[in-house]
Amino acid sequence: MSTVGPGVREIRVRESSGIFRIYLATRPEGIYVLHCFQKKTRKTSQQDLDLAAKRYKSIQVKS
Repeated sequence: MSTVGPGVREIRVRESSGIFRIYLATRPEGIYVLHCFQKKTRKTSQQDLDLAAKRYKSIQVKS
């Protein structure tokens, strides 16, 4: 997912209680869950994208 970082994956979940998104990053040491949230609008908020990108950058620094 290029808006968050290279190699980031998005899992989309649709249930009767709503629509959810999970952003994951796969690294050699494991899989990181960057952000999970319930979508309230059609467009993903910039705040959610920025938070996932910030967390992605923090795992890049640790590697």
